[in-house]
Amino acid sequence: MGPSTPAVDLQPITDQNVKAVCDLTLAPNQEHLVATNVRSLAQAYADYEHAWPRAIVLDGQVVGFLMLEIDLDDEQGRPFWLWRLMVGADHQRQGIATAALEQVFDEVRSRGGVELYTSWVPGDGSPEPFYLGLGFEANGEVDDGEVVARLSLAGPRV
Repeated sequence: MGPSTPAVDLQPITDQNVKAVCDLTLAPNQEHLVATNVRSLAQAYADYEHAWPRAIVLDGQVVGFLMLEIDLDDEQGRPFWLWRLMVGADHQRQGIATAALEQVFDEVRSRGGVELYTSWVPGDGSPEPFYLGLGFEANGEVDDGEVVARLSLAGPRV
């Protein structure tokens, strides 16, 4: 983490923070880019064996949400997938998502992972530049209209 990177905590979803996670909103021009947190938490409940949902907390306040899919027996050989990532509209462009993902990278490595996959909706307002800037590389696949990308976690992070 650099000197200007905010110190965020990734906290399990609990009775104490679930309402704050569900109340987070995106800017109106971003709403088509990611599922609602309510839907994501429903998916986490339905796929509880593989879902790793976390509140992104800054200075005691829930400011975002992320969810990994962890499936060590994934049929496509992709045991770690960044399933959701969102930072509330009022907290964007402050380095929060990057700081949260650095912790995700550490979590994946701690479980023996050497790569992380994600996908994004292409087009206006897409998070593509953000992900490419972190080192994700589109692998040429499209899944349900979303660009699939891979990030190598092997070796030292630059």
